[in-house]
Amino acid sequence: MADPENLAYISIGSNLGDRAENCRRAMAAIQDHSLQVTKASRLYLTEPVGGIEQPWFANQVVEVRTTLAPRELLARLLAVEHEMGRVRQERWGPRIIDLDLLLYGDRVVQEPDLILPHPRLGERAFVLVPLAEIVPEVKLPNGVSAKNHLHNNQFSEKVLPWPAEDGIIQTDGITFA
Repeated sequence: MADPENLAYISIGSNLGDRAENCRRAMAAIQDHSLQVTKASRLYLTEPVGGIEQPWFANQVVEVRTTLAPRELLARLLAVEHEMGRVRQERWGPRIIDLDLLLYGDRVVQEPDLILPHPRLGERAFVLVPLAEIVPEVKLPNGVSAKNHLHNNQFSEKVLPWPAEDGIIQTDGITFA
């Protein structure tokens, strides 16, 4: 088991069913005595990547404080995905829930089924926008903060704040095209 008080960052996404509710359920399901969500970004409406025609996603990032080791945390995330009905059929295809371990403190792990930091962390606006919202100065593997990385790069997918109850999307200038 890892030392107490480790900070990790998890991406939560869904593009099937009630996407916002799926994200809320997943956030609640990952928590217990060994893992607590300490920060959560707002939800974002994000364009899918990977070239597969599918509905847009609800995405957010959460900061967690955990006593679980990285591999134990990954196992927890995969178990929650399974409990919520995730079926892995097509890479980057539609899914009821997607939980990705992005960062675990400053740990670097290179194993076949666990790579930390997440290997595509710096390439995805749908992860960087919510990550920069809750921890703008967190350093990416290239040594640049999430906030600066967002401002210094162009991304192909659109990332918008989740629609308000009245269905209106307020952009706040957070559109990447």
